[in-house]
Amino acid sequence: MSIRLRLTLWYSGLLAGTLIAVGLIVYLFVNWNTYAEAKAQLKEQNSTIVIQPTVNFLEGEWDFQVGRVGRGPDKKDIYMQIVSYKDGAVRQENLLYDLSTIIPYPEADKKPKEGFRKVKVTINDDKFDMLTYQRPIALEDGKLIGIMQLAVFSYNEEKFLAGLRTILIFSSLFVVLIAFTVGLFIARQALRPIERVIRATEQIEKGSELNMRIPAAESNDEIGRLVHTLNMMLSRIELAYNELDESYKAQRRFVSDASHELRTPLTTIRGNIDLLDRMWTRIKETNPDKGSGEWLPFDMEHWDMSREAMSDISAETKRMSTLVNDLLALARADAGYVMEKEHLALLPIAEEVARRAQLLPRTAEWRIGDLSALEGVCVRGNHDYLQQLLFIFIENAFKYTERGHIELGALQGDGQIGITVEDTGIGMNPDEIPHIFDRFYRADESRGVTVGTGLGLSIAKWIIDEHQGSVEVTTREGQGTKFTIWLPIAFSGKAPSTIIEGTDHLIQ
Repeated sequence: MSIRLRLTLWYSGLLAGTLIAVGLIVYLFVNWNTYAEAKAQLKEQNSTIVIQPTVNFLEGEWDFQVGRVGRGPDKKDIYMQIVSYKDGAVRQENLLYDLSTIIPYPEADKKPKEGFRKVKVTINDDKFDMLTYQRPIALEDGKLIGIMQLAVFSYNEEKFLAGLRTILIFSSLFVVLIAFTVGLFIARQALRPIERVIRATEQIEKGSELNMRIPAAESNDEIGRLVHTLNMMLSRIELAYNELDESYKAQRRFVSDASHELRTPLTTIRGNIDLLDRMWTRIKETNPDKGSGEWLPFDMEHWDMSREAMSDISAETKRMSTLVNDLLALARADAGYVMEKEHLALLPIAEEVARRAQLLPRTAEWRIGDLSALEGVCVRGNHDYLQQLLFIFIENAFKYTERGHIELGALQGDGQIGITVEDTGIGMNPDEIPHIFDRFYRADESRGVTVGTGLGLSIAKWIIDEHQGSVEVTTREGQGTKFTIWLPIAFSGKAPSTIIEGTDHLIQ
């Protein structure tokens, strides 16, 4: 059963109940008002009648003395009847006697009480309604010997009341029917927005059209607010779905890139191992008289090829090890790994990194700038990860700076400490900056030219986020790049990370 039909039935039932209650009240009031005059007349007549029951002790018969029944203008004819329970004799006033009928009366064993009573009398085979007022007649000792009845014809009143009942019943049914029809139409109009909601959700379910929105209702009622809430929910679902879809695509790219990066060194290693195997097999075939435990003759050409192959295998193995370590770090980040942090003095960490960076392979000059801003500054962080963070930016600068210099510096501002890594390398296009922290991302002109996996800056971004820090990027193509790593000084907070595009970028 639909909500529209249920609402209409509830409304119609409530209306029908209300009409029944109102009709009953109206009928009772009209009934009382219709019989009020006749009842008053009967009670008044009853008060004027005196009946003295007597007993003839010699003959043992009952005798009644009946007073006169009064009449008046504009009054109904009152008919009087007295019944003796001793012998069943009925004495009637002349008007009633002329009708040749007897008013029905209660039997003595039913112990009748004084009051009004409606009866039907038969006159010439027709039945007529009468309103009676009965009064029991008893001796002084309380013994019931008869009953007196005063009656008026009430068939006009009953006919009127019957017509009133018919009018009330059929008018109520008609009103309920009209109300049901109109209520069904109104409910359909009122619930039409819900039908639009159902159609929209069905289309979304069938076609995954999350960009579809339900037409907004003009009114600000409950349905209008429901439509607005559903549209907001659909917007959030669409956003979440798109983010999930992007995440899924990024994951697929991640797996594809990781497979590609791992396949390259594996191919190199396998090729060099095959080369060594063929070379050793050829030497063995040319010296069949040598046993397995004897030295085989090596010429310089074979020796150089072996050394070159072993060098390639070593280099590719280190590359794979670095890639696997980076993938492990990112996997920890994705799994919600929480670093263990403590209060650390930042200057010793920066000095140690600066000293060890001198030993890294590079073609540009390595400079250590002014680090005095780090004196006495403590941060809450992880020692190993902070060192790794600085090495990532320094190695990245070495990688893209063939000539010129790379400089490490420090500065303070607004409750934060900043460590700068500035180079005079190839720089970047500002449009690329929002992507440099994506996994496996490298600028097109550098891909295949510089060695790397494209995971270093992604790991750096994760370490910065874990320390509630941010990174500012300033770059010009052909002029170099400057990274400023901002970390909150101990007990200082920072907002969640975002990436701001432009020439000067703040990545939090």
